[in-house]
Amino acid sequence: MIKQLAGTGILVVTALVAAAAQAQELKVGIMAVLSGPQAVLGGQLRDGFNLGVKHAGGRLGGLQTSIIVQDDELKPDVAVGKAKQLLERDKVDFVVGPIFSNILMAIHRPITEANVFLISPNAGPSPLAGKGCSPFFFNTSYQNDQPPEVLGKFAQDKGFKKAFLLAPNYQAGKDMIGGFKRHFKGEIADEVYTPLGQLDFSAELARIAAAKPDAFFVFMPGGMGVNLVKQYRQAGLDTIPFLSVFTVDESTLPAQQDAAVGFFSGMTWAPNTDTPENKKFVADFEKEYGYVPGSYAMQAYDAAQLIDSAVKAVGGKLSDKDALRAALRKADFKSLRGAFKFNSNGFPIQDFYLVKVAKRADGKFQTEIVQKIFQNYGDTHASDCPLK
Repeated sequence: MIKQLAGTGILVVTALVAAAAQAQELKVGIMAVLSGPQAVLGGQLRDGFNLGVKHAGGRLGGLQTSIIVQDDELKPDVAVGKAKQLLERDKVDFVVGPIFSNILMAIHRPITEANVFLISPNAGPSPLAGKGCSPFFFNTSYQNDQPPEVLGKFAQDKGFKKAFLLAPNYQAGKDMIGGFKRHFKGEIADEVYTPLGQLDFSAELARIAAAKPDAFFVFMPGGMGVNLVKQYRQAGLDTIPFLSVFTVDESTLPAQQDAAVGFFSGMTWAPNTDTPENKKFVADFEKEYGYVPGSYAMQAYDAAQLIDSAVKAVGGKLSDKDALRAALRKADFKSLRGAFKFNSNGFPIQDFYLVKVAKRADGKFQTEIVQKIFQNYGDTHASDCPLK
């Protein structure tokens, strides 16, 4: 009788444990700019992550998944306040975001010092890749210097002698220009930094015309890039090769359209990347949201896959931070871009390509891969990161 009761008790306890596991919820906070001219970028991040959750059946790592979305408004002080809400009120297990590096620099410490994992699906500022690296920070995009390195290497290999450089005056802008100069050894005709959010580039375009460079390199994301490309064409400067990062991409092309065709960029991926996983992602994304996904969406989708793989690996035990960190570092998922693994600093080692804007047969615009520039390429700051 006693054994029978004990056996029954064990069964009851087992059932309760199973029910508790079934009821456990994974909470993810999304931090992205969702208002103003740059909102299209944050929209891509949000939509890409949501599609990743949908493809996982709404259960990342087998756990029912709740997503709390916050608009950082591209204001560091606002972002810090909303990050604290995600941590203290919502008790999130992960924060995914943001788009802009100045926002990431603001929210990085509050989140990581709270021992909550922060995964950036876009911003990759150099201070966080070197001495400022954290065991609670991972990046599913790139280190900021790397995409412009593609253009610097391309410009050098093409034999361009003089380049004009333009970027907004914040951390990412400085990283992008620094990345271009790492491989380009020619003359810098001028290096100009504009206020973040500037939309009229008439003064800068006049300086480009006067400098007569062999190539123009620019980083001008979102609405800034939309205006710059149109004004560049209108100024008749399109005989000067237009080399850019995050200026002509799937977030800006619906507004730029023909004005951007033929312009170059550097990236780890393009919508025409030839992997089965990517073909499904692009088709499903366009069906779900009605527009062509860009790198912001792809990287956010991979962030969802990363979380899914890690939570599965630890059996849903979110409290075991060491095991969860080890599982994240393994990056045990098939990235949409192909080869992908983490360096010691939490940034990816991956391939980089020269891409070019093209008009598709259906009238939509996208970037397409032209050639591989770097293979299995890690950032130069990892050697300064104390993590091993």
